[in-house]
Amino acid sequence: MATQQKPKLLDQVKDLMRLQRKSDRTIEAYIYWICEFLRFHGMRHPSEMGTAEVGQFLTRLVSNKRVAASTQKQALCGVVYLYKQVLRIDLGDISYLHCKRQPRLPTVLSRDEVWAVLDCLAGDWWVMTALLYGCGLRLMECLRLRVGDIDLARMTITVRSGKGDRDRILPVPQMLAPHLSRQIERVERMHGRDVTAGLGAVSLPGALARKYPAAPWELRWQWLFPAAQFSLDSADGKRKRYHLHESALQKQIRNAGRRAGLVKRVTPHTMRHTFATHWLEDAEGAQDIVLPRLQRLLGHKKIETTMVYLHLITPAKVGSPLDNRPLAIAI
Repeated sequence: MATQQKPKLLDQVKDLMRLQRKSDRTIEAYIYWICEFLRFHGMRHPSEMGTAEVGQFLTRLVSNKRVAASTQKQALCGVVYLYKQVLRIDLGDISYLHCKRQPRLPTVLSRDEVWAVLDCLAGDWWVMTALLYGCGLRLMECLRLRVGDIDLARMTITVRSGKGDRDRILPVPQMLAPHLSRQIERVERMHGRDVTAGLGAVSLPGALARKYPAAPWELRWQWLFPAAQFSLDSADGKRKRYHLHESALQKQIRNAGRRAGLVKRVTPHTMRHTFATHWLEDAEGAQDIVLPRLQRLLGHKKIETTMVYLHLITPAKVGSPLDNRPLAIAI
């Protein structure tokens, strides 16, 4: 009887993270930092190392590579996950040089600058960028929208499995309703052609495809912003249409900012920051009421994350004392 071969270390990490329903981005990041940790120590097996080696690796990220505090924290989480969850080894207290960098305020566009960027876009790119600004979506939240997530009868958008695997419901901006309706019709026509060609299935989250075998071909599960070409699904090797790649939208928005003549760095996340800032400027009510509402719209886990936008709003009717020039007194 042949003995079953034990999966390789990185395969064990991937399998366990998928079992725990970690996002693809989290899996990719953790695997990257685990590989970096192993390369730093000459590809020694992690079971032969411990707290001291982990501390040396994290210190080197700050002293040599000068990474940001968030990057060092991500590396720490990836390596600790390997030891705690896969190898079942408790590292205890890790001594390393912490990156102490104060958080920076994000870039925010004015309302005129937002429209200058939008005026330089067309088609799907315009709709997606308008969604980023109009709803405060994250880049991947926008790209991963499916037809069934848009409810134009109730004028809502459902963001599923956002950051932290949390769902939330957002209002649809009135001016985007006809654009979204046309986008759904376009996807329906494209999906019809794919089905006629013997294709048309999409990847589903979790085990939904096994529970509902016909679901991958249903319109409601189709991507709202599908890619122009088919690609092979790594899970089953079948040709499927995926959503647009994030780099394509990033490039379109960056180029739109340049064509609009803006000096500011314009990214998809800039549109989200701008949404939050403009929403706060327009909101009425006390901060203890307004901030939790914005927190829910943005999908933040902690209210402290949302409070950064208080530093970005332009106070109404409050100017500078430099503008209050006294009238000249005639002698």
